[in-house]
Amino acid sequence: MLIKGTQFRTIWLHPDDENCVQLIDQRWLPHEVRIADIRTVDEMCTAIADMWVRGAPLIGAAAAWGMYLAACEVPASCARDFFFEEAYGKLLKTRPTAVNLKWALDEMLTAITGNDSIIESKWYARNRAKWIADDDVKVNTAIGEYGLSLLSAIAEKKSGEPVQILTHCNAGWLATVDRGTITAPIYLAAEKNIPIHVYVSETRPRNQGAQLTAWELGENNIPHTLIADNAAGYLMQQGKIDIVLVGTDRTSARGDVINKIGTYLKALAAHEHQVPFFVAAPSSSIDFTMKDAFTEAKIEERNADEVTYVQGRADGKIISVRISPESTTAINPAFDITPAKYVTGLITEKGICSASFEGLKKLFPEKFSF
Repeated sequence: MLIKGTQFRTIWLHPDDENCVQLIDQRWLPHEVRIADIRTVDEMCTAIADMWVRGAPLIGAAAAWGMYLAACEVPASCARDFFFEEAYGKLLKTRPTAVNLKWALDEMLTAITGNDSIIESKWYARNRAKWIADDDVKVNTAIGEYGLSLLSAIAEKKSGEPVQILTHCNAGWLATVDRGTITAPIYLAAEKNIPIHVYVSETRPRNQGAQLTAWELGENNIPHTLIADNAAGYLMQQGKIDIVLVGTDRTSARGDVINKIGTYLKALAAHEHQVPFFVAAPSSSIDFTMKDAFTEAKIEERNADEVTYVQGRADGKIISVRISPESTTAINPAFDITPAKYVTGLITEKGICSASFEGLKKLFPEKFSF
């Protein structure tokens, strides 16, 4: 996508240093655009765990490049495969919920172990990490095409009035390598001159909607309005939302959706007011082995400071300020689970299906073992 008119991905191999991966450090957005140089597995672990990068597809791509860095830094005297397995374990622990992380690490471990030399392992690592990044863009482009059909159908009924879209969190370009999942159909609709407008839910506690989604929509000239999370139900009640589009960090084989905390509440409101609620779900974000998200999923608990503090810019400086009394404690579950019955459909790279075992198996029969 674009930053001040210049094309960027969110993560890439340094053009002049093959031992360095560069990424957009999202902690400073929307106020500053900072590019971070990542040279070791431990540095990539920090970038993922501390949310320099966010979003399930991007986390997967970052982990893949982390394994590439492992191939760059493995000591000549070390047992390579053991070193790679240790790197795999470190990266796997960084974010426990997003399934893309393990998927990408499995792809990388298969590619780089069992080779005859460090040079060979590094070559396979580089090519596989690049494939994972490029494939993410390809998948998001396909999701955009299928999602566009939904927006086009709504636009045909509105006689030139904008399609009103509600988002939650960030499942845009910044959550992927490029294009985004829920933003892919939005950007494509804009390219085809379909009138659209996006209501951006702020998404407490990390404010990814306010800080990331709003910023990237603005950079790409998409009409949008920021709203407080608690305003979403009211707007649906007033008939001002045509469709809800959200992403997913992990979707079960039965179609239950694990996503940023607050997604469930928007799904309930959409169900009550008969607003279509669609989830952009690349196959890498679908856990085809998970039968029951409510008993099998591990919901990440993050630092309570994310709830008790907010970050912003004041007098030209980016600062964090406490918004609650010093004596007040907080809890910070990062995700919730939306039951499949509240999901109108899943938008995948192979088409749109019902949020169900039957719907997913029809599109991805090769993925199921039960």
